[in-house]
This record gives sequence, C-alpha cells and structure tokens, in this order.
Amino acid sequence: QVQLVESGGGLVQAGGSLRLSCAVSGRTFSSYAMGWFRQASGKEREFVARIRRSGDSTLYADSVKGRFTISRDNAKNTMYLQMNSLKPEDTAVYYCAADLRVVLTTRPAYWGQGTQVTVSS
Repeated sequence: QVQLVESGGGLVQAGGSLRLSCAVSGRTFSSYAMGWFRQASGKEREFVARIRRSGDSTLYADSVKGRFTISRDNAKNTMYLQMNSLKPEDTAVYYCAADLRVVLTTRPAYWGQGTQVTVSS
C-alpha cells in the first residue's frame, strides 16, 4: 500500500512563495503518475498540476500556470510544488495524489492527508 505525506504548507503574504513536498513510501515511486489538487473552504476539490511518472511532461490548471512548478525526484521518492507569486485565492488545503499509471487520472487512487496553505492579502 502506498502512502503519501505532504509538508511545506503554511501562512504567507500575497506575492510570496512556498514549496510543498509529497513524500511517497510503500512502493516504487517511479511507477506512479503524481499530481496536486486543492480544496478551498466551501468549494469542491480542483486540479492544480500533474506530472508523468517519467517526469518528462507536466500539466497545469490555467489559474496557476506560470506561477507554480511541479517536479519530482525519483531518487528521493518525493514530488514538489513550487508556488510563486501567491494570491489570496490560492488559499486552500493542498493534496498530493498518485496513480499507478503513466499519467494521473481525474480521480486518482491514492491521496495524502493534505496541507494547509493560507495566503494573506
């Protein structure tokens, strides 16, 4: 059974940066397509970014394109989300997700517990 643990969330002022990490254990990390979702209070969970298991292709939601960067280090079994130029509307619980596939699906099979990101104006 794979386990996903997020870290790196916190409180930051608008315009600031944070880097989220997702540590994966239990199975071979490089076998998993990975991604990030987020859920703001009172809203549905939404897709943020994904990365193929090979790391050679990424996809971003329009709302974060140009500001966020997803990456993975298969040697460290860890995925990252570098978030720059943060806005108050980025405030949400951010979830790490994984699928035992080449590309992350719209309903990933595995989820982390989430990490809170709060951006103050």
